[in-house]
Amino acid sequence: MTQIDWDTALSALARASLEDRRVEKEHILVGSVVTANDQDHLLLHRVKDNSEWLSVMNWNTGEWHELEQNASQGFLDTSAICFLPFGNIIGLMQGATSAPTHKALEQWLNELKLFPGVNLAIRPVMSHAEIDKLKSAHGASKIEVRIGSSRISALSNKTGRLASFLKLANESYGDIKVTMIISVPRGRGRGEDRQALLEDLRDIAEVAPNAAERARASLVYADADGPEYTRLVELVEHHITAKRRVSAVDNEGNSIRILSAVDAILEVAAEHEDELRAAVEAVSS
Repeated sequence: MTQIDWDTALSALARASLEDRRVEKEHILVGSVVTANDQDHLLLHRVKDNSEWLSVMNWNTGEWHELEQNASQGFLDTSAICFLPFGNIIGLMQGATSAPTHKALEQWLNELKLFPGVNLAIRPVMSHAEIDKLKSAHGASKIEVRIGSSRISALSNKTGRLASFLKLANESYGDIKVTMIISVPRGRGRGEDRQALLEDLRDIAEVAPNAAERARASLVYADADGPEYTRLVELVEHHITAKRRVSAVDNEGNSIRILSAVDAILEVAAEHEDELRAAVEAVSS
């Protein structure tokens, strides 16, 4: 894996004009560079639409009034993003549920063409724990896979029935997106069918995170003398996440949101470094 030079890109971005940091698609996205602890980090802002209701209330009097945007100002939802020094891994913290997600970051980076000729894809890191679930399962009672024709080539060397079905659909219909859902009824009489479905899923598991838009399954487990039970596995949308409290102001009332967010992201990254490195097979230096 080639490590992307994020430091140089952020340094250039910090000197860029507002228009060169702005992308307008479904929403207006604007990037800003902030330096914390001698390291550059990215703030990605979503500009709130003029139709969104924004109000402010005085907690002493109970009076409130609506906020109106004007031509020279805008209200923002902001996400803080840190680029880790290995494996092209990012850490992202949303300032609100409507703040930019990793998908918005992917769109913004590619529209700006920070790396000409390179199309970046940002996916949640898949923990090896998800793969371990496949290894220890007895079968799969239901799977759902969605993949577009642009990535079907990832299945070219796969010979399982699931991969074959997906490739056949692409060959038959051309440039399409295929969503396949296969469900095997419960009951010990269908055990062999669930085992076969699990094998077909294992066949594509290693390429699913980079090829599929969705890949999930209900895996079946059973103890020798106990009833069957199921667990959901996510091969694409599995996140390594952690909750952290982010301070908004310091003891003097000064805003420290951004610094707190960056510190929280880096703290979590340090705690999960071994798992993150294993997920992207990055070697410790």
